[in-house]
Amino acid sequence: MFSLRSAALCVALSAAFPGAAFSASDADIKQLRDQLRELRESYQQRIDALERRLAETEARAANAASAAAAAGSTAGEAARSVARVEAVAAETRAAARLASESAFNPQVSLIIDSKFTRLQRDPSTYRIDGFIPSGGEVGPPRKGFSLGESELAFSANVDHLFRGNARFSLAEDDGAGVVEVEEVNVETLALPTGLKLKAGRFLSGVGYLNQQHPHEWDFSDAPLAYKAFFGYRLQNDGVQLRWVAPTRMFLEFGAEAANGGKFPGAERKANGAGLWTAFAHVGGDIGDSSAWRAGLSHVRTQPRERGFEDNGVSNTFSGRSQTWIADFVYKWAPNGNPSERYLKVQGEYLWRRESGELAYDVGVANLASDARFRQSGSYLQAVYQFMPHWRVGVRGDWLRSGTADLGTLSSTDLPILGAYNPSRQTAMVDWSPSEFSRLRLQLARDKSRNGEADNQVWLQYVMSLGAHGAHKF
Repeated sequence: MFSLRSAALCVALSAAFPGAAFSASDADIKQLRDQLRELRESYQQRIDALERRLAETEARAANAASAAAAAGSTAGEAARSVARVEAVAAETRAAARLASESAFNPQVSLIIDSKFTRLQRDPSTYRIDGFIPSGGEVGPPRKGFSLGESELAFSANVDHLFRGNARFSLAEDDGAGVVEVEEVNVETLALPTGLKLKAGRFLSGVGYLNQQHPHEWDFSDAPLAYKAFFGYRLQNDGVQLRWVAPTRMFLEFGAEAANGGKFPGAERKANGAGLWTAFAHVGGDIGDSSAWRAGLSHVRTQPRERGFEDNGVSNTFSGRSQTWIADFVYKWAPNGNPSERYLKVQGEYLWRRESGELAYDVGVANLASDARFRQSGSYLQAVYQFMPHWRVGVRGDWLRSGTADLGTLSSTDLPILGAYNPSRQTAMVDWSPSEFSRLRLQLARDKSRNGEADNQVWLQYVMSLGAHGAHKF
């Protein structure tokens, strides 16, 4: 039978060579059929080879568990051995699936995110009192229906040495569609001894939540601490170096040098880097059912004329900014299998110190004063899957405006910097019929604005289309 692919190829040849379109002989058609058959056979051979590798890998997983137990290793060591082999098996399954669907490069995925909100307060006037405005996406979406932050991603191995990644955010601003370059970078694949280098635009490796994209979050929005300290996440253009130590316990060190053009930095007109980070993470297993990870990070930048508005007045800050982050996550699932039940507890503590010059009413009054800030923030959350596909979660957010020394200025001049400790409590329940879809109901009581509590109701759906990589621990 003359297949649809053969027909499509003939149509393409006819379009390319119109003079010969109606002169194709039976021999020409037979040749096309033979070429298509050879192509199908070639891909089938690749799929068969991947399936054989999968079977061998799964067999090695079972043998690894038996061998580890026979050698007297601990259950945790056996579980880690099996986990490593199963990770290879998962990669093999993914490769087989991709090969069976298409041999084309790159992998493409689309995350569709949409929300409906019921808010007491006007989201356009949202602010976090006691803190310099970050200028980031800190407020809730508009009331009623709105487009969330959908994502379009491309990724592929360039060759045996490099891998390329690109991710674009699809959102809206004042009712207009906006496309933002979220990540575009290249990372190495073959550096020795656990090293990996990444260059381009990327999400910083500091903290725990910062490396996750919004569709990976357990709640519909970011914690208050991330909104106040990073404008909801730390993202920049630069280079990142990571090293994973060859030890039984997970041990990772990393450092970054970046442009520093985004909060807590500012737009720069200078060569070199304007933001530096360093971070370390350690983790391991507790028996067969539990795992943990903890980290410590540092962010340093020197903003120059970092602008913000307060009560219709334009101001700037110039000086030094340093932020420390301590993070922790604990996961539990019976025998390491999260399909039925699991518990996840995570929290982060952020502490920021800034010192420099605060310019008030720039272009009009042009008043300036030395200024110092010591501020902190944290969140703690727990998510429990009580039955397959269903989860519940709670989160508490706290900010401390701390010590704000405005020098010759006062909080009367800058009311947003008056002493205040914002807080928020959030609860959610979500249903995920598969790993590709999620429906969520979220309730929150937000006290970010002094004297204006906001009771919020969120309805959200998140849908994943196409090839999508595994989420981080």
